[in-house]
Amino acid sequence: MKLLLTHIKELLQVRENCPAKLSGKDMKKLPTLKNAWIFISHGIIEAYGTMDKMGPHQGFKTLDCSGKIVMPAWCDSHSHIVYAGNREQEFVDRINGLSYQEIAEKGGGILNSAKKLQETSEEALYHQSAARLEEVMRLGTGAIEIKSGYGLTTEAELKMLRVAKKLSEEYPITIKTTFLGAHAIPSDYKNNKDGYLDLLCNEMLPKVAEEKLAEYIDVFCEEGYFSVADMERILSEGKKYNLTPKVHVNQFNSIGGIAAAVKHNALSVDHLEVLTDADLEALKNSETMPVALPSCSYFLSIPYTPGRKMIDAGLPLALATDYNPGSTPSGNMNFVVSTACIKMRLTPEEAINAATINGAYAMGLSKTHGSITKGKVANLIITKEIPSYGYLPYAFGSDLIDTVIINGKEIK
Repeated sequence: MKLLLTHIKELLQVRENCPAKLSGKDMKKLPTLKNAWIFISHGIIEAYGTMDKMGPHQGFKTLDCSGKIVMPAWCDSHSHIVYAGNREQEFVDRINGLSYQEIAEKGGGILNSAKKLQETSEEALYHQSAARLEEVMRLGTGAIEIKSGYGLTTEAELKMLRVAKKLSEEYPITIKTTFLGAHAIPSDYKNNKDGYLDLLCNEMLPKVAEEKLAEYIDVFCEEGYFSVADMERILSEGKKYNLTPKVHVNQFNSIGGIAAAVKHNALSVDHLEVLTDADLEALKNSETMPVALPSCSYFLSIPYTPGRKMIDAGLPLALATDYNPGSTPSGNMNFVVSTACIKMRLTPEEAINAATINGAYAMGLSKTHGSITKGKVANLIITKEIPSYGYLPYAFGSDLIDTVIINGKEIK
């Protein structure tokens, strides 16, 4: 299929030679073309330019984008979109004064989701997850990472990853999968964490690798969950199966997980709501992408990742949803971008860069996603008629998307 978008008010994130990631002051730069066109052929960006230099084109479908902004689709590098049921009762419990940790101690939280998932058939889990995936595609997400971690038994973890794999096969969106068996300690191992780690390393990991169900491995490194030593053991085991680390860390406490993750060449470290100067130093001059999850902070009423401080210190930053049933029941990247501007003091340019180029980096997709670059996948958002791209985070409650294109095709 060939598609030509013409009379684009402003084409965002146009980069002839796109860097793998953006850091510090470079995140303030968002190259654009005004009164532009872009030509898509067989799902790939083939050419673009300004209308005064557009040559003759025939035989393709044409979309008039007058008054509209066109930009790369969002790259959501952190989600738990494959889950069963919901946890709205815990939402009410938090309103009534219980903390996230207190709910977990009562058998809620991740263990609650694990019980529901273990009792849900693979087919039912697929259909629930597919509905969520279709929703985020309509909201402009063109690439997404999906984690396991709500199974906590070998079969249930494999079930989650098989569902994610099937979603990747059935939908045009790019999906990356992550094995997160170390999301919580199951009830059966409450007083035997080492026994669960043995199960994870000696049984789960080999089976995940055998079925080629994941590219990444993750650990919830946090007090009450998995220690830095636990994390290092799991990441080391994962490397035997060529699984690249992506780590949950510093959500509630700073316990040295960031430095350890960097030492293990983690592709990303995610959450970072609590960040010390030592953590900042550990990230400098590394290839690890810090990932903020502002809608999680919004939903749980916990501190926001200090994105302004991180960028001013010269670091890169990516934004993602953390879509999950307990702490972020939303996959709306538009809200994430707005919240990063409103609560983390990112500029619109920084937030868009964090949710496109840097989000792609945090999924290993730098060469194919995240920018308007010839040869990259044609994943695009066409906005409604809006005054400027700054209006996107400003009008945080409005649906400003007119059309989403994934792999060169309009998403209905």
